[in-house]
Amino acid sequence: MSKLYRQFTTQAEIDAQYDVERSVPDFMVYARHYIEESRATRTRLRCELDIPYGPTRAETLDIFPAAEPNAPVFVFFHGGYWRMLTSKEFSCVALGLNQLGITTVVVNYELLPKVSLDEITRQSRSAVAWVLRNIQHHGGDPKRVVVGGHSAGGHLTAMLAQTQWSEDYGLAPDPMAGAVMVSGLFDLHPLRYSCMQPQLQFDDGVIQRNSPLFQVRASATPALVTWGGDEPDEFRRQSDAYLAAWKEAGNAAKRLEQPGANHFTAIYGFEDAKSPLCQWVLQAANTPRS
Repeated sequence: MSKLYRQFTTQAEIDAQYDVERSVPDFMVYARHYIEESRATRTRLRCELDIPYGPTRAETLDIFPAAEPNAPVFVFFHGGYWRMLTSKEFSCVALGLNQLGITTVVVNYELLPKVSLDEITRQSRSAVAWVLRNIQHHGGDPKRVVVGGHSAGGHLTAMLAQTQWSEDYGLAPDPMAGAVMVSGLFDLHPLRYSCMQPQLQFDDGVIQRNSPLFQVRASATPALVTWGGDEPDEFRRQSDAYLAAWKEAGNAAKRLEQPGANHFTAIYGFEDAKSPLCQWVLQAANTPRS
């Protein structure tokens, strides 16, 4: 039997690695956590919701300003395999960061298959460009912006890290103070053979243009690559492969495996100011840049 991707010969084998809802006994436990904690966050913290950063209705972001002005900033991109969820399920990532005096921005974007992955990547870049140009009006310091994301959002963060910011947006070549990739997807080839393909609609061109593993450039932006120890093996392998490519390009990075965390709890650390995730964001934002 011919191989579809690496050692995998059937869709069932690929789904066992990449269908993350099947990797836990009850996905709804985590879905409820995101929804309930995010609702509570919007009640407890000051927030500015649904600010447009682009021309379509989906291109909005939610800002959770720090108490003090000119604060460090964290921009978060949610997961959902680019085809489900919104910014509203992830307000909770602001909880721990807010305690550290960090302004948090949670980005919304249009979903597959309504738009292509190329368009989602463009929207993500546009959101960060908006933050860099406008966050000073919302209490943030544009020189201390860290970006990050989870799962599909980890993929988008990697795409942001290789953006030609100067050429395409007229910004500094590496305007971000750090990049956090939680349980990211860096080689999209296997997803073409998964149960999600009818919604993803990935072809060779989409995969080639949007697989960060094969497009790493030299960058002054330090990265944190992290995942849960209880995730399917492919998430660890993809993260390690990307980390190796990032370092081979001469870039700074830290590897953080989270023992006992699954695909959905790997971002719970953003709710705890003392967690390695929050502490890394704080350190990256406040590290002087040459």
